Amino acid sequence: MHGGDLVGASVLRELEAIAPVEAVFGNMDEPELKQLLPERRVVEVEGARIGMVHIAGPRLGREERLVSWFPGCDAVVYGHTHVPQLERHRDVWILNPGSPTERRRAPERSMLLLEIAGKQLEPQLVALP
Repeated sequence: MHGGDLVGASVLRELEAIAPVEAVFGNMDEPELKQLLPERRVVEVEGARIGMVHIAGPRLGREERLVSWFPGCDAVVYGHTHVPQLERHRDVWILNPGSPTERRRAPERSMLLLEIAGKQLEPQLVALP
């Protein structure tokens, strides 16, 4: 979302004025925002547990690392790489929405929709023009 620019608490407040927001801080966020948001978070939606983190670490072992960071979660969402990922690892969805603004190494700009009904999760990657 940031593309190299610092993202601040004012953006968070604007989003919260529209709808409830669950977020973690990213590496490009300003210090004030990093004080407001955790590095990792687990949210529960309709009985499904979803772990969130921005930086998931090196590519090698990433899926296993994310599952171990978020025990009992049905999905883990991460960012940072700008490369989309929809993959199951040990019955856990490992999800990266890519980036709606900067595709970097990804084939296209993208975002992720996650439909949740009970513990049934259906992720869908959406390519953006």
